[in-house]
Amino acid sequence: MKKLLALSILAACSTSAFADVNYALSISQPEHHLGNVSVEFPKTAQAHIDVKLPAWRTGRYEILNLANGVRYFHAKDENGKALKWEKIDHSTWRVHLNQPTEVNLDYQVYANELGKRARHIDDSHAFIDASGFFMFSESFRQEPVTVNLDVPKKWRSVSGMDNLKGKNTFKAADYDVLVDSPIETGINQLHTFEVDGREYDLVVWGNGNYDIDLMLSDLKKLVATGNVIWDSYPYERYVFMVHATSGAGGATEHLNSTIIQRPRDRFAKREDYLGFISTAAHEFIHTWNVKAYRPKGLVPYDYTSMNYSKLLWIAEGSTSYFEDHLLVRSGIETTDEFFKVMTKTINRHLQTPGREVQSASETSFDKWINQGGDHARNYGTNIYSEGSLLSMALDIDLLEKSQGEISYRDVHKALYNAHKMPEGFTEQDVLTILNDLTGRDYSTWWKENVDAPANLNFDELLDKVGLKLERPEKAKALASMDALAKSSGELLTLSHVRRGGSAWKAGLTIADKIVAINKHQVGKDLKTSLEMFNAGDKVTIDYIRRDELATTSIVLSEDFDKPKKVVSNKDATLEQKALFKAWIGVEHPADVKKDEK
Repeated sequence: MKKLLALSILAACSTSAFADVNYALSISQPEHHLGNVSVEFPKTAQAHIDVKLPAWRTGRYEILNLANGVRYFHAKDENGKALKWEKIDHSTWRVHLNQPTEVNLDYQVYANELGKRARHIDDSHAFIDASGFFMFSESFRQEPVTVNLDVPKKWRSVSGMDNLKGKNTFKAADYDVLVDSPIETGINQLHTFEVDGREYDLVVWGNGNYDIDLMLSDLKKLVATGNVIWDSYPYERYVFMVHATSGAGGATEHLNSTIIQRPRDRFAKREDYLGFISTAAHEFIHTWNVKAYRPKGLVPYDYTSMNYSKLLWIAEGSTSYFEDHLLVRSGIETTDEFFKVMTKTINRHLQTPGREVQSASETSFDKWINQGGDHARNYGTNIYSEGSLLSMALDIDLLEKSQGEISYRDVHKALYNAHKMPEGFTEQDVLTILNDLTGRDYSTWWKENVDAPANLNFDELLDKVGLKLERPEKAKALASMDALAKSSGELLTLSHVRRGGSAWKAGLTIADKIVAINKHQVGKDLKTSLEMFNAGDKVTIDYIRRDELATTSIVLSEDFDKPKKVVSNKDATLEQKALFKAWIGVEHPADVKKDEK
């Protein structure tokens, strides 16, 4: 009996089922980008406890080595006595215990990486993503969490987490919620609004040429569109965090919020504003696609290793695809503006030789190691554009074969309803949903378009919804080297050489410095330098490689000064117009009067 009682006490001490893990962050030297963190773990009888800082953060599939900002690490027991510890890998500290005790940690974090959206502190604010600040232990990962901030008096703290005991204390159900609920604290603007009974915050750090009233008006329209795809919302409160800044740009989705970063002077022009609001739409969609349901390879998150999935093209690419649909349906974006986005995505795809090499499933799996630059463009693709175009192809196919009754939106509604977290979905789950919706087997389509490099016929796809991809009438033919170059002094340095193009065939490569064409010094840019030639002309290129002058001959190819554009087919049939409306949710442009556009 005594033995059983002892074992029961030991088990209770091993992981306290209802004790909070308490985090505190004190910011007393914000100008030096420093924060002091303390962590209190509940009582445990383990021989040691491993505490870790994530090696990456959710929403960015890249190892970031966030532990490199940690200094002055100390561990103590519940009586304040120092505990022995050792670092066993790049982001794990092992704390040794001689008897059951609480474990208290103290360490300093250097936070000056704004663009990674994981940790940043300065004299005006702090952006706190738990992955960049707060260590965790797998033993207590599912325990409740509290966070207390000690920040300058004039700072305001906002998060998607529940607020407790005043403005600077937050609570989360567990570490997974904490790590997916960033905090913005500092000198900021805060605007609140309500739509359909749900609460929203817009918090903006930094001055810029933004129009708050326009942002609020459009965000209200945007958040009302969730039922276009899904039949319920996965939150009761949502926070839009905006950084109007310099030297950083991008955005990240979170469980109950998003962080959007843009240059402070990139809001006022219509094109710039559309960039902002489309980003907001993208992150809003992620509240379902990725946060409420996501591929099995990402469930549960492993914060210290790469999380592989062949379905990131759905997680990210389909999100990119849907963002403009919601903007058009809500009246925020016009169909002409939507066509410009489509044009850009299609032309980027057609100008990327890597589309012939890497499939959507391959680029999804390799997202963690994908390179940038010339090699990636020649031999790879990306999950965003490829996933968006595959989503469009599948959507139009579903709509056409069902006379507008079934769409790709129905696939995502089914994923949400049948595969909510913590269950991840698989490739087979998607194929099963497609079969259930249509009665057709999509496995062959999947093999040809997802598991192999997709060969999309945009003329056929667009024609089905009453659109065309055509060259502007006034477009002029140009001679081309199938390469891009940047000015470097009086020379032009090649920055991209298209695989299989004329420069590639002539043996030119990136970093080659073009000196002269047919013995004439190059002009200010490559396009200008080739204006006197025609497609098919054979020219001599003098260039510098490894500080030595070399010469090659090249046969120039044909290009145009204006790319093909997605436009409305004025002669679209009634069937095409009906499919267009079922696809995007508004009337076909041919049926819209000029004064209504």
